[in-house]
Amino acid sequence: MALKSIKLVAFGLVLAITAQNAWSMDINISEEVFAEFKQGLEFVRAGNYSAALPLLEKAVGENPRNANAWNYIGYSNRKLKRFHEALVAYRKALALEPNHRAANEYIGELYLQTGKPTKAKARLKVFDAACFFGCEEYDELKAAIAAYEAKRKGS
Repeated sequence: MALKSIKLVAFGLVLAITAQNAWSMDINISEEVFAEFKQGLEFVRAGNYSAALPLLEKAVGENPRNANAWNYIGYSNRKLKRFHEALVAYRKALALEPNHRAANEYIGELYLQTGKPTKAKARLKVFDAACFFGCEEYDELKAAIAAYEAKRKGS
């Protein structure tokens, strides 16, 4: 009987996570802006962050509740070393979706880039809720923190 209860709880968690992810991926923008949003993502993947930003910003202009778009805005700004703008965008993404895995990883990396390793380590604690069975974002942030600390010791 205990195993059945565990399976029901696990199933409920999966449904809750799926519903949350579906909500966060609800783009809710016009076809034209959605096409531009997708083009913005292609620019991000290609490393053309300056070209991506206006397209991503247009998407959040139509739907300011799109945590994924805010995350990509933060990511693009961070890659352009616009750290304040990146922080603002990541915070907006996390205000909308506190367990957004990518935004939690990337804000942690931003904290490392700006010399705030304690804040980066605090992001690892968020992954306890966001990644019940572990996740790549946790591993990547943990490795980035280790590399940051090794570099500081070697200096």
